[in-house]
Amino acid sequence: MYSVGWFSSGRGPGSRALLATMKESIDRGEVPARIAFVFCNREQGQDPQTDLFLEQVRSYGIPLLTLSSRRFREGLDPERRPEWRLHYDREVMRRLEAHPVDLVVLAGYMLIVGPEMCHRYTMVNLHPALPGGPKGTWREVIWQLIQERAERTGAMMHLVTPELDEGPPVTYCGFSLRGEPFERHWDRLEREGLEAIRAAEGEGFELFKLIREHELKREFPLIVRTVKAFAEGRVRVNEGRPADAAGRPIAPYDLSAEIDEIVGPP
Repeated sequence: MYSVGWFSSGRGPGSRALLATMKESIDRGEVPARIAFVFCNREQGQDPQTDLFLEQVRSYGIPLLTLSSRRFREGLDPERRPEWRLHYDREVMRRLEAHPVDLVVLAGYMLIVGPEMCHRYTMVNLHPALPGGPKGTWREVIWQLIQERAERTGAMMHLVTPELDEGPPVTYCGFSLRGEPFERHWDRLEREGLEAIRAAEGEGFELFKLIREHELKREFPLIVRTVKAFAEGRVRVNEGRPADAAGRPIAPYDLSAEIDEIVGPP
C-alpha cells in the first residue's frame, strides 16, 4: 500500500485537525494509503499543544518519532551550531531508516528542510497561492493580492526543495475573488484606498478576512486530495518534476473542481 510520512511541529489545533482529517479519509477508503509514521521536531513536555498532538498520534497507533530541534541545536558544540540543520536532518533521516515511505507531507512543520533530506524523500508542502502567484507567508500573500486587485487566488501543493517555496507546483485549486461576497469590499477599496484602510483596520479589513477564510477552507481538502492523487498514481515525481503515471512531465494538476464539490459555493 502507498505509504505516507507525516512531518509536523504539532503547534496547535490546526495540526491535530489536519492529521485527523487525513486519517479519517484513509479509514473511509477515500485515500488508498497508510500513514507509516509521524515525525515531530518537538518532544513530550516542551509545549502543551504539542503534547496533545503527540497523544493524538499515539491514540491512532501510528509510529511516532520525535527529536527536539531546539534541544538538538543547544546540545551541539558551538563550532557545529552554524550547520545545525544539516546535522539535525541527518539524525532525523537515520531514525527514519526503518520507516520507508513513498511520500512525505509537511503538515505544519516549522523547520526549513535541507538539501540532503529533499533528495532523500519526495516531499510536498502547502503554499497559500496559485502557481505563479505571490510568495511569502499567507499574510503577505493576501496583502499582495489586495494590492494587485487580483481576480483569482487559491492554494497549491509544491515539491519541497532547498529553496524555500520555490519547488515545482504539483497540485492546486483556485477560486474567484470577484462577485459576492467580495465585490462590495473591492468597491470600498477603490473609494477609500488601501493605505487608509490598512492603517485603520489592518487584518480586520473584511476583504482580507474573506480571502483568508475562503483559502483556508480549501487547504485540508487540497492536502487530502493531493495525497489521494499520488496514491492512485495520477501524479508522481520523475527527475524532480511532476509527472503522470507513465512518467511524462505534466503541468500542475488542477483539483479545483474536486475541491469546489467539497467546500461548496462561495
